[in-house]
Amino acid sequence: MSEPIVSTPSAALTFDPLKVRDDFPILAQKVHGKDLVYLDSAASTQKPQQVISAIAQAYGKEYANVHRGAYYLSEIATTNYESAREKVRAFINARSLSEIVFTKGATEAINLVAATYGRESLKPGDEVVLTQLEHHSNIVPWQLLRDVSGCVLKIVPVACDGSVSIESFAKVIGPKTKIVSIAHVSNVLGTTLPVNEVVQLAHQFGAKVLVDGCQGIVHREVDVRALDCDFYTFSGHKLYGPTGIGVLWARSELLEAMPPYQGGGDMIETVTFDKSVWAEPPAKFEAGTPPIVEAIGLGVALDYLNGLDRAAVKVHETELLTYAMTRLEDVPGLKLIGTASGKVSVQSFVMEGVHPHDLATVLDRFGVSVRAGHHCAQPLMEAFNITATTRASFALYNIKEDVDELIIALSRARELLL
Repeated sequence: MSEPIVSTPSAALTFDPLKVRDDFPILAQKVHGKDLVYLDSAASTQKPQQVISAIAQAYGKEYANVHRGAYYLSEIATTNYESAREKVRAFINARSLSEIVFTKGATEAINLVAATYGRESLKPGDEVVLTQLEHHSNIVPWQLLRDVSGCVLKIVPVACDGSVSIESFAKVIGPKTKIVSIAHVSNVLGTTLPVNEVVQLAHQFGAKVLVDGCQGIVHREVDVRALDCDFYTFSGHKLYGPTGIGVLWARSELLEAMPPYQGGGDMIETVTFDKSVWAEPPAKFEAGTPPIVEAIGLGVALDYLNGLDRAAVKVHETELLTYAMTRLEDVPGLKLIGTASGKVSVQSFVMEGVHPHDLATVLDRFGVSVRAGHHCAQPLMEAFNITATTRASFALYNIKEDVDELIIALSRARELLL
């Protein structure tokens, strides 16, 4: 087995997952009479009390619509909403607030890029490069674009261990490539893609690079200037924040050139029946009443993460994944799917003779929450010649005892199902 790279923690690194667990009230409950073991954070993370309280505060004492109200509550809401934008900017080291567009999620952010930049810039025969491990949200928008623009989708294959090499990208990216759209980290395999190298390669041919950062930003510190990509997207609910909020980061010059995605209030400077003049980014892409409280909640989630020693969190998560992979390999009849080196805290597996959905259902009876299915990555399932997997994914609040409970539950499930 290729194990994740584990760095040796220094004395300066401090992180206590047991203390952190106290911040997440949902983890204290029981499920079917068992202590809850939540191992589905790749789908959506649980929320710390700080975020829950901030959302209650925003709705209970500080709620109003933003930007246009000349009264106290609107001013407070506007300040908190725009403060969240600054928190996002700092979190990913963007140059300007104008580069931070709030969306309802990463899916909308990718669709926005495909429907604006893609439609404006691609012509028949131009190529969009994806990989076999992409989430459906980074496949279907490009298929929709292909159907109206005549562009061609080119696919980079995944190796049997779940890795995607830069050599494989080099065989696909070329003079016809206009957009490369790839995951930072696979939601199924935990594979970390060679984003920096891909960006350098794509830029040699003048192509733009979009990075789906939904999994990457959770487990890796992201600096969009260092990555040098052109677009970066992520969702709040996978980053310990609320649902209904996502982020599109894009270079200022691209946002300025892109047409609006939707029309309505707040994305205009002036409107007449003859002509409308668009507002400057990011407002140009935020038509209508925005996700006010959701953005505030995301900002507090980022505050929470910034309050932790993120290097120590990374060490904790990596050690936990290594432990889980080692324990899972000892389960009779179980096969790991995705063992690439440098992967993050996601592990898919299949158990011989047991359907993943049946396995997940039985695990739930023992209080263990995992995900089963194709994980919105059916082309990847086809590449591995399977229809589904069971997936355990780990977050900063998970501990080795959670892995132990998973192993015990898997053994009991195997006895019951075989």
